[in-house]
Amino acid sequence: MATYQYRCARDGVFEVRLPMGTASPSSPCPVCGGEAARNYCAPMLSLAPRELVTAIDRTEKTRDEPAVVSAVPPDRGRSRGPAPTSNPALRRLPRP
Repeated sequence: MATYQYRCARDGVFEVRLPMGTASPSSPCPVCGGEAARNYCAPMLSLAPRELVTAIDRTEKTRDEPAVVSAVPPDRGRSRGPAPTSNPALRRLPRP
């Protein structure tokens, strides 16, 4: 089933679900019964949330056009030391 969009001059846009390829150039308006012309529009290619689509598009773009950095990012004040171990046998190993 495909969704076709029609525009009534009085009541605006409405959608009709019909088998693919069976839509007529006009359809009766469900509100006023007047003749409504078929409105051609872009299909809904994705029903994903906008944030997800943006993230996917950004990921696709970086594959061909990676971002270029001109400097090392600033240090956030965190020092990276060795992680404390819970195994007492590992405490006897020499420190770097």
